[in-house]
Amino acid sequence: MNYTINIKGRLLDLSRPVVMGILNATPDSFYDGSRKQTEREIVERANQIVGEGGAIIDAGAYSTRPGAEQVTEEEEMRRLRLALEIVRREQPTAALSIDTFRPSVARMAVEEFGADIINDVSEGQHPDMFATAASLGTPYILTSTKSNMSDMLMAFAREVQELRDLGQKDIILDPGFGFGKTLEENYEIMHHLDKLRMMELPILAGVSRKSMIYKLTGGDPRSSLNGTTALNTMALIKGAAILRVHDVREAVETIKIYEATEHAGTRKEKTHRQ
Repeated sequence: MNYTINIKGRLLDLSRPVVMGILNATPDSFYDGSRKQTEREIVERANQIVGEGGAIIDAGAYSTRPGAEQVTEEEEMRRLRLALEIVRREQPTAALSIDTFRPSVARMAVEEFGADIINDVSEGQHPDMFATAASLGTPYILTSTKSNMSDMLMAFAREVQELRDLGQKDIILDPGFGFGKTLEENYEIMHHLDKLRMMELPILAGVSRKSMIYKLTGGDPRSSLNGTTALNTMALIKGAAILRVHDVREAVETIKIYEATEHAGTRKEKTHRQ
């Protein structure tokens, strides 16, 4: 489908899949290779994401892994201010997403640093998040915490309408792999991911190095790149428009291979029709 989202008057084309690179300004992200706290680390990561072909930088300062330390609103803002100032200096034109479930943090990032997208992993759990996102005028990523596709579709239909009623224009759907789901439920949702297409909104898939991989194959987040690539390929086939990843270059290559395969099939069909 031909999707675009409005980034401050500039259209980001999602008719071809794009990569969102993760920048974790935290000391305790589940994947230790993604933890970036010093200025040098943040500089290198921001430049790496863009240099390897990432279209969006997704900056977060509150780890959502099970058992992670609770972070105060003030500490989350402090970490983000440090990171966002550096990201904006190094990559001023990159699309910048803020990974937070707190409306106040989202507002700070948009108003102080011109953040372009709000990535809310809580499915609008905070009562003010929908209204805040709509008032800020940025695209909003709605992440599901539902454990099956039927409940997810019903909740998305209700929530999207609520957002529309508030004036929210650009909405991206994230099925929320790893959030409120068992290992089996994660794979069942991946199997049915294409059903989200009926919502006629862009789909984001975030499976990078998550436990749904290494709990099935063995190992840990560090050994889960191959599984990540396999799941990203499945997500693209099922209709994902955005891949949220730690490993940008590998995801960009996955998209290139997927597109080459799709285009080859299209050319063959046209030849047969002629």
